Amino acid sequence: MKIITLHVLDDSLQVSYAPAGQPAAERQFTIAYNSDQGIGENLENLRVKLVGLDVDAAVIDNALSYPFSDTVVGINHQRIDIGLAITNMLNIPVVSSQAIAKQGLNAALQAKRDYLSWHLDYYGQYQGKRNYGQEAMLTVGNGFFGLRGAYTEAHADKDNYPGLYTAGLYDQLTTNINGRQVTNEDLVNLPNAQALTFGVDHQNPFQIKASDIQDIYRSLDLHTGALTTTMLVQLSTGHSLQIKTTKLANMHDWHRLSIQYSVTPLNFAGSLQIYSEIDGSVINANVDRYAAFDQRHIKVTGTGQQPDTIYLEGQTRASQVGFILGSHLAGPGEALAAPVDVRPNAEQHIQQMRSVAVQPNQTYTFEKNVVLFTDRETDGDLMTAASAELAKTAFQNSLASNTTYWQKRWQDADIQIDGDITAQKLTRVNLYHLFISTQAIASGKIDASVNARGLDGEAYRGHVFWDEMFDLPVYALHDPQLAKQLLMYRYRRLPAAKKNAQAAGFAGAMYPWQSGEVGDEQSQVVHLNPLTNTWDPDYSSLQRHISLAVAYNVIMYTHITGDQAFMTDYGLEMLEEIAQFWLSKAKFDEQTQRYTIDQVMGPDEFHENYPNSDDTGLSNNAYTNLMVTWLFNQLTTLRQKLPQAKVQAVDQKTDFTKAVAEKLYGVSHHLKLDINEDGIIGQFEGYFKLPQLDFSKYQKKYGDISRMDRILKAEGKTPDAYQVAKQADALMAFYSLDAKTVMGLLKQLGYDLPKQALLKNLQFYLDRTTHGSTLSRIVYAVLTAMAGNMDQSWQLFSQALLSDYYDIQGGTTAEGIHLGVMGAVTLMSTRHYAGVDVLAPTITVKPHLPKQWHALRFSQLVRGIRYHFAIDHHQVKVTADHATTLTIGQHQVSLKPQQPATISY
Repeated sequence: MKIITLHVLDDSLQVSYAPAGQPAAERQFTIAYNSDQGIGENLENLRVKLVGLDVDAAVIDNALSYPFSDTVVGINHQRIDIGLAITNMLNIPVVSSQAIAKQGLNAALQAKRDYLSWHLDYYGQYQGKRNYGQEAMLTVGNGFFGLRGAYTEAHADKDNYPGLYTAGLYDQLTTNINGRQVTNEDLVNLPNAQALTFGVDHQNPFQIKASDIQDIYRSLDLHTGALTTTMLVQLSTGHSLQIKTTKLANMHDWHRLSIQYSVTPLNFAGSLQIYSEIDGSVINANVDRYAAFDQRHIKVTGTGQQPDTIYLEGQTRASQVGFILGSHLAGPGEALAAPVDVRPNAEQHIQQMRSVAVQPNQTYTFEKNVVLFTDRETDGDLMTAASAELAKTAFQNSLASNTTYWQKRWQDADIQIDGDITAQKLTRVNLYHLFISTQAIASGKIDASVNARGLDGEAYRGHVFWDEMFDLPVYALHDPQLAKQLLMYRYRRLPAAKKNAQAAGFAGAMYPWQSGEVGDEQSQVVHLNPLTNTWDPDYSSLQRHISLAVAYNVIMYTHITGDQAFMTDYGLEMLEEIAQFWLSKAKFDEQTQRYTIDQVMGPDEFHENYPNSDDTGLSNNAYTNLMVTWLFNQLTTLRQKLPQAKVQAVDQKTDFTKAVAEKLYGVSHHLKLDINEDGIIGQFEGYFKLPQLDFSKYQKKYGDISRMDRILKAEGKTPDAYQVAKQADALMAFYSLDAKTVMGLLKQLGYDLPKQALLKNLQFYLDRTTHGSTLSRIVYAVLTAMAGNMDQSWQLFSQALLSDYYDIQGGTTAEGIHLGVMGAVTLMSTRHYAGVDVLAPTITVKPHLPKQWHALRFSQLVRGIRYHFAIDHHQVKVTADHATTLTIGQHQVSLKPQQPATISY
């Protein structure tokens, strides 16, 4: 084991390099601190110095003594957790010499590896979008509500945003924009019920202010879903305190939020006041682009107070959904009347207060327990329900409940990665967010689905997009009931989808690109370009492929779970209605003897229309036409396999006649694609007539060109006129299906592509894609892996894995994490790198582990059989709880219950 030992001085870093246990260093060097550079840039010099050296771990020999981390140091007159920074940079564990003295080197390193892989930590106080992004990453939730990881002492401002959201609660408001009445529906930001702070000797309550804060450390424990913030405060009066706050969203009793608030006076005796509040004056203000719209979605209808308990009742303005928040404050001392609120909107706030005499270096612990009810999921009187639930809510009960939930969840869903601390941690972070955004929906009591940004922020207005397609396989593999309920959200909106289609002049069901409360189209009609501060038309509702994503989810859910009852009771009806929509959009051209589907947009989103055309949308988008062909094939097969009495009953309900069934065959064998002489699949008809952009010129001028659409529009141009893509489009079907299936679809349509077609198409489109969507990188990571380019795949995968952690899009994580990417990264680890393809007709295992990973271990539930896989670079070990057969490499393997089989590859 090769180790670097660091001695940190205020102006330099002294580094020695040696194998563990060797008394003399092999190499020693000093890195001078450059005050003109940030800490990150200075640490990058360490990476440069270590090039060519194998480093397994680092030791800090003069770390400061802090309660929350053993690797905090002072450098350039400021403190940093250099251990966190070096782990992020070099992907190695970092320990202090003090930890080694207590535990021994190997034990200390193993303890740190374990800690790092189960905790998401941030050290220091950050401002603006960077702190907003960390709040999103540190969200606590349970699928009924999500609470951003803001400080309890903070209220919404430019640096802090304590948003609270409940699944499926939307409100529509109309605003006059440049003389046009624009209606937008938003996921509602509810009153700030976590508000909790302290005061000393009846002085003003503490507020988050950089000058008063010496240190802050935030740690999300993935074992329990508990977010702990430790803050060292020195007030202008000289009072020093340590504040430790732990927040939990109860995963089982999902109306409950519990906060433990521990205050330790460090240098004084006196009186301590604890102030608790529910703030109903909040608005939706998380996304700057939406500031021009009316964002005040709630009105407070009443407040109530008892000695230790406060309530705030309210209603959304347009949707008129009633809600109640109740809060109980407990702890030492006595309850006092809160100070008179002299704020102009005092009626929108309700406060409570406790006061206790304190001594130095004694810790005083308080609990704030909160409950949330709405009349969407609750029948009867909300006050009665809230009072009863609040009486049963306690922090320790929530902690015990969450510990039980997460033990079971990790046993089922964890992906264990050997050899990569960062990938291990962030894979677990992804799984954490996937379940805290949805878990309560499995109860069947909440009419909601998984939205694109979780319950973490307000981007995309909290709507449901095609992103659920990237998440649903993960849910189906680990919580089939949850996956089913997410699909039921779509089934309940089937009448709205049929109404959408009818209003547009089509048959069947046309699901909206953005879906919210009732299933009507919620896409914006104008979109703010931040580069020009102008409102541009928004045609994104033409992304009709969303209906194909819904159909894909129905088919893949049934395939993974074997839930044929869902297919016969709900799924077939959805598929037949969606198919009839596409049949009504397909137009037959007598001259070419092919069908055309026009006035659509693909996933790319940069291309909305043809230049100099009066019509909106594009014709024969490759992804759309290939997935329509696939859907028609699947539906034809399903109708033959399902019980005919059930099929006939659904046919009667959907008016799916013999003529309709026959047309499926005709369209699915004659849809038109634009494929050139080199075998490149045109993204849409006419794509090859467009010129290519010189990316290097724009990169030199603008640096980041990921949102090339905004750059071009700011120059008075349009991305419609160029071969430029935001994300994968023409090749998206290869991601959703597989190369063999897509090649079969192309052949069915009469197109024979040459050998190496995928590789040629891949390079063609990578050269034209700016990765303006976080989904782009993970889709191309899959495609490059399919093509055998593992180095490029790993680079793209790593960028996608880190995308929210580092907020690589420069502020978008501040508005909510990207849940589609999190699901896609999670699935890629098992489906493509481990090679366990559960979406294929039968389970196949063809590992392609990255060289950075030593091994993977995980479990999956497929058609009622639980599999456990352990895969390294040479062997696959698999166990199943029922007898079954699967294909590993070239081997057909028959498994007996609970008897592992090991196959070399």
